[in-house]
Amino acid sequence: MLWAVITYGVFGALKHSIITDPPANGTKDGGGSAAISAAAALIRRELDENGWTPNDPIIAPATVLDNMPNFQAGIIDAVGRFSFEMLDQIARTRGSSSDDPDLERATGFLQFPPDIWIWEPSRSLLPSVSSESQYRQGLAALERYNLRLAQGEAVFERRADTLAATLSRISADIGAQTAQLERAQNTGWWIFSRRADDVFYHNKGMLHGYHVLLSGLGQDFDRVIQERSLGPIWSQALYGLEKGAQLQPFVVLNGDRDRSIFANHLALQGFYMKRAILQLEEAVNVLAV
Repeated sequence: MLWAVITYGVFGALKHSIITDPPANGTKDGGGSAAISAAAALIRRELDENGWTPNDPIIAPATVLDNMPNFQAGIIDAVGRFSFEMLDQIARTRGSSSDDPDLERATGFLQFPPDIWIWEPSRSLLPSVSSESQYRQGLAALERYNLRLAQGEAVFERRADTLAATLSRISADIGAQTAQLERAQNTGWWIFSRRADDVFYHNKGMLHGYHVLLSGLGQDFDRVIQERSLGPIWSQALYGLEKGAQLQPFVVLNGDRDRSIFANHLALQGFYMKRAILQLEEAVNVLAV
């Protein structure tokens, strides 16, 4: 009993860390991509500084945590989607060149489920490859691509159409999560819902990830943004992502949106998500002209 109190109650609480400030070393360095540097910094921070928690076994102190694992899973979802768009849109010459080998590897590794430990008896009695091991491989591939880009040996198309296509996919990804918000609002008891809590923190991580990534992408496409006079729209999109990521209620409440005197934090988060989506879609429309 004392072991459980110390392990879970003390060390588990000390393990809890949800950071929505931009990660260190997340800016463009030596001619590479600021967005790729930001993606690498996000992965490195969650793996090395905070420690990966979604796959912690029952004996680990962090296994009692709920919000941090969902937050980290949301971040990796955003980075995984971004790496795919890099592969499919930006790292191609007019969309017709072959896949970049490093981005192809990164995309594959970063799509791996976040909750796989080194031993998953439900899958196999043999040792398996853990989530963080896969993500480290993805991190290394991103860094190799950025090094090659800095040396002029990789493609990075800074065109309006590639930026528009990337923003459109990211907007659609955020939009898909708003449907999860709607479903989660119909769960739980009274104003409390574990499902609402999980969705809230997953979205919080995703919004933080996209805020950091699009901040870097804005540096990469600064010429396009200036030429199309997108500065105000871009800033408003980033503002919506940032505010949605920074919501930090003491308890996630799921009050009735029409009749309750209690807050509905999912609805509040959804407001900022919808605001970001509208600004991203407006940016896509401007870029398409």
